[in-house]
Amino acid sequence: MGKKELSGRLNWEKLAGAKAANAEQNLYEVFRVAFIGTKYVLHEKPKHLKNLYASVELDDCTIREIFNPDIDLTKTKWGVSPEFAIENTETGKILFGEIKRQDGWVEGKNPSAGRGNSHERSCKLFTPGLIKAYRTIGGIDNLDILPFWVVFEGDITRDPKRVREVAFWYDTYVDNYFMWRPDTSGNLLVEHFDKKLKKYLD
Repeated sequence: MGKKELSGRLNWEKLAGAKAANAEQNLYEVFRVAFIGTKYVLHEKPKHLKNLYASVELDDCTIREIFNPDIDLTKTKWGVSPEFAIENTETGKILFGEIKRQDGWVEGKNPSAGRGNSHERSCKLFTPGLIKAYRTIGGIDNLDILPFWVVFEGDITRDPKRVREVAFWYDTYVDNYFMWRPDTSGNLLVEHFDKKLKKYLD
């Protein structure tokens, strides 16, 4: 890490201590501060994937069986909208990310508190088409890692059933998700990125 990057990190550590008491965790703010003076930039609500589907070619039989209006590809926005993306401005590589906040079964609650499905909606990221698009657009072709990162927030991160469920889904790809547990400093979030994911953007 260069002097410039270290300078940015020192600023981050100072700010992190002051903000650790905040009840609301804010990934955008954490990384904006952490990336000061570095080659990394955080995109909030990136548009890189906003029009993946409109240009998908269907076979003639399917075209005849569906409603098929004329589509203006310059205006159509049929795609996905990640919550964030982290880009290495030197290599142009991008890691797309989702934030999944959900309730969960913890002390003082009934098991039904974990019935939300925000975590299940993140499973679309595992589809062959989206993985291919994320790798192509983001430039992450290393098969040791998935081309996305999901940050879970809220009581789901302590739910005995949901934590096991997510761990099962990701299997050996443990670096591709992070359980940002309540009242936990953003330091851990940044450390996870630095140690586990940053190297794939170089």
